[in-house]
Amino acid sequence: MTVLVSGTPDYTMGFSEEYLQALRRFSAESHAGHLLPYLRPGLRVLDFGCGPGAISAGLATAIAPGELHGVDVEESQVALARAVARAGKHANAIFHVADVTDLPFEDGFFDAAHGHSILTHVPDTHAALAEVKRVLKPGGILSCREMICESSFTYPDFGVIRNSWDMFEDLLVADDGHPQMGKEIKGHLVQAEFENIRVSASFSAYSTPEDIAFIYGLANQWFLSPEITEAAIKYGASTEELCNDIRASYDKWKRHPGAFCAIAYGEAIADKPLY
Repeated sequence: MTVLVSGTPDYTMGFSEEYLQALRRFSAESHAGHLLPYLRPGLRVLDFGCGPGAISAGLATAIAPGELHGVDVEESQVALARAVARAGKHANAIFHVADVTDLPFEDGFFDAAHGHSILTHVPDTHAALAEVKRVLKPGGILSCREMICESSFTYPDFGVIRNSWDMFEDLLVADDGHPQMGKEIKGHLVQAEFENIRVSASFSAYSTPEDIAFIYGLANQWFLSPEITEAAIKYGASTEELCNDIRASYDKWKRHPGAFCAIAYGEAIADKPLY
């Protein structure tokens, strides 16, 4: 397992090569499709928590020649995003190392802001939403897509794999995260005084032979890696015996003809008030 040096050691997901492979499978079409109808050429868009820039690239295409500014607190991710932009010739994509609770932009700088699986990991949801709202223009659009951990599933479960989702939830909570943020997002947006809130839900599904091989590899090389399992045992979220049982169940799952995995998300589009 290859681990990148991280400036954010408490980030539950970590920055292993295996997890980065998961992020690279994202695209604007598959993971920000609810936002794309609201974008048009010439807009200035913020992608907060941009990671390695896979979604950012599609957003940059949708608004060209407008500017796409991606920010991430992790310097290694920003370096990857810049490389993706160069490779795709997205000259309108600019990336910054920055915290979503302390953005380096003036008030009202952006027409729209996008975040995918970010509020799940930020301890202070209110601070993050307030800062994103600050940099939006009056009437600007906020887009969020966040995981609903308890509605995600792996099938067949063999009476064991559900424990891996529960273990992941416990790890998120131990790191002051929010494993059900996708269900909670509407309430947070109301509290942050956004308006015209439109909420939906969707799944990212994995069912093809290539998908099954990918999820199996991610489970074994990332989720069941010593770094993750040792943290889970330390926090009391799992035991060595349970981790071994989960590993054995994933071995059976990979060979099962009905193998299927889906991650549930809550999605929201909301407007910053005009006043």
